[in-house]
Amino acid sequence: MSGPTATLERVCAVRGLRGAVIVSAADGLVVAESLMDGVDGKAIAALAASLVTRLRRAVQAAGRQAPAFVQLAAEHGSVLAAPAGEDLLLVAVAGPDANVGLARLELLSAARGLA
Repeated sequence: MSGPTATLERVCAVRGLRGAVIVSAADGLVVAESLMDGVDGKAIAALAASLVTRLRRAVQAAGRQAPAFVQLAAEHGSVLAAPAGEDLLLVAVAGPDANVGLARLELLSAARGLA
């Protein structure tokens, strides 16, 4: 099995993740998702796309390379994002008990497969 569904299943297998979304980087629309009940995929997608787009612009203006991974940590978990080429983002929602290090490795690997 390959493609977006397999990518999302692979990422979601990481302990503590509440789901994952493949997002259009240009407009923040959901391309594919695998999320637990109660997780708003559209809101996560829009937040991640906006955050990564603004961060890309800021670091490029500073003469640096675009980020390969972005983590937004909050009180009850994190939003993790890895660009998959220029067009897509692979985004995961991590609970407070998530193994974020393993999630980061899986996201980066899976994003390379989507690019």
